[in-house]
Amino acid sequence: MRVLIVGSTSSLCAALSPALSTFADVYTAGRECGDIQLDLTDVSTSTCIPENLDIVINTAAHFGGTGFHDYLEAMRVNVAGMLSLLNLCKKAKTKWFMQISSIYALLDSASPYFSIYSLTKKHADEIAGHFCSAHAIPLTVLRPAPIYGNDDRFRKHQPFFYTMIDKAEKGEDINIYGTRDAKRNYIHIEDLVAVIQRVAQQQLYGLYACTHTMDTTLSGIADVAYGVFARGGNWVFNHDKPDIPDNVFPADHSLYEKLHYYPQISIEEGITLMSEYRKRLA
Repeated sequence: MRVLIVGSTSSLCAALSPALSTFADVYTAGRECGDIQLDLTDVSTSTCIPENLDIVINTAAHFGGTGFHDYLEAMRVNVAGMLSLLNLCKKAKTKWFMQISSIYALLDSASPYFSIYSLTKKHADEIAGHFCSAHAIPLTVLRPAPIYGNDDRFRKHQPFFYTMIDKAEKGEDINIYGTRDAKRNYIHIEDLVAVIQRVAQQQLYGLYACTHTMDTTLSGIADVAYGVFARGGNWVFNHDKPDIPDNVFPADHSLYEKLHYYPQISIEEGITLMSEYRKRLA
C-alpha cells in the first residue's frame, strides 16, 4: 500500500506517519517540509503527487480566528486547498481520498463554539463528497473530537484542558467559570491513530463521527488529574464569571461498530499517560 499524508507539519501527521509505516509505504507532503512540496494555497507552485497512490490522507487544516486574514486563510486551506488537492488526486489517479475533518463540522450558528473553522470544515466535507462522487473517487471523511496527547502538540487548540493538567501537576486550584459543570468530549491521539489505521486496512468508506464513547465534565477532568498527580489542590466554581457551555455531540458509534474497534484510552488513562511522559522529561 502506498499512502500520502498531506499536512506534514500537523500534529496528526507526526503521529500517523510512523503508525501507517508498519504496513504501508508512507510519503508526506507539505508547504514547509515533507517528501513532496505541496502548498494547498497555491498548488501551481507544487510538485505533482505520485500516480496511482492507494490513499491520500488530508490532515492539513487552518484553525481560523476572528480577523479577516484568519477567515481568508481558513477558506484558502480548508476549502479551496482541499479542492485543489482533490483535483491533483483526480489527475494522478489516486485510488482513495481520506479527509480528516472535525466533529465541529456538525455545529451550527446557534452554538457558542461555531466559528470559521467549523464552517469551513463542514463546507470542505460537502465539497469533497460532491467532487468524489462526480469523479468516482472513493471517499472517507472522519470527524474526530478535540484531540489531546501526552506532549504539548495539541495545547494550542485545547488550552484550558492543558491548563487544568498543569495546575493539578503543581497542586494548584482550578477555577471553573460559572455555576455549572460543562461537558466535554476528547479523543487521545493514540486512539485516533489506531482508528485511522484500521480504516485504512479495512478500506472503510463513508462519513463518520470519531468521538470518544464517553463524555466527561470539567470537574471530572480536574478530579482525575488531581488523583493522578497526587499533589493537592481542588477545583472551585467561580460564580463571578459566566457559565461555560457544554461542547459535546450526539453519540454516533457507527464507525466503531464497523471497525469492531472502540477508543481504548479513558480520560484517566490519558492523563496518566501525560503524567508519565512529563516525569520522563523531568
